[in-house]
Amino acid sequence: MKSNNTALYLQVKDHLIEKIQQQIWRPNQLIPTEQELMKQFGVSRTTIRQAINMLVADGLLEKQQGKGTVVKPQQLVGSLKRLKGFAEEVMEKGQVPHSKVLRAEFIDTLFFEKTKLGLNEDEKVLIIERIRFADDVPIALERSCWPEAIGKLLMKHDLDTAKFYSILEEDNILLKRADEKISAINSTISEADLLGIRAGEALLEMTRLSYGLNDKPIEYTKTRYRSDQYHYDIELRR
Repeated sequence: MKSNNTALYLQVKDHLIEKIQQQIWRPNQLIPTEQELMKQFGVSRTTIRQAINMLVADGLLEKQQGKGTVVKPQQLVGSLKRLKGFAEEVMEKGQVPHSKVLRAEFIDTLFFEKTKLGLNEDEKVLIIERIRFADDVPIALERSCWPEAIGKLLMKHDLDTAKFYSILEEDNILLKRADEKISAINSTISEADLLGIRAGEALLEMTRLSYGLNDKPIEYTKTRYRSDQYHYDIELRR
């Protein structure tokens, strides 16, 4: 360990956090034993235990009886402070986002969605339905609807890996704001099968209507998240 004014156990703690963030230690993986960490960092058992206990208290590590200490899987946290997509949220957690497309087609009979997007009756809507993953864990079912012009841009890309907001920004289509509605629902049998949960388990449903710089609607998306894998973080001030 480098000598500085920071306590040794805090220096060790920072190094352990780096290993988790860089996915050298992945979720549910056993970390090295206390003896191995003592040798690696050249510190006492007490120092190692202090660092590990702090990370256990912070929810990054978990001690499992008869097994050892493992990296605890982290819930995704959506924030109501900034407009961002699912992929951004996943990457901020140090995980890899990807999707499985269930459906992608232009439809002219989605009259409710047309109203939301401010479209004429004769215009088509692109509907994209995807399962969203963080690493290999299914987190959410997403149903997004886009005006035909924007939909044609999105359809040029691989929708399993596409980051919609990044694609729009590359085409100079910028998002200004969004209205969101959050509610709790129970999963259907088909939703449960796709998400790997039991039918009837609670889901967090988020409905988003996003607007461009001209205040015209760009996106109408309904996403249903597993409540055991995702929650919202809201900061309140007075």
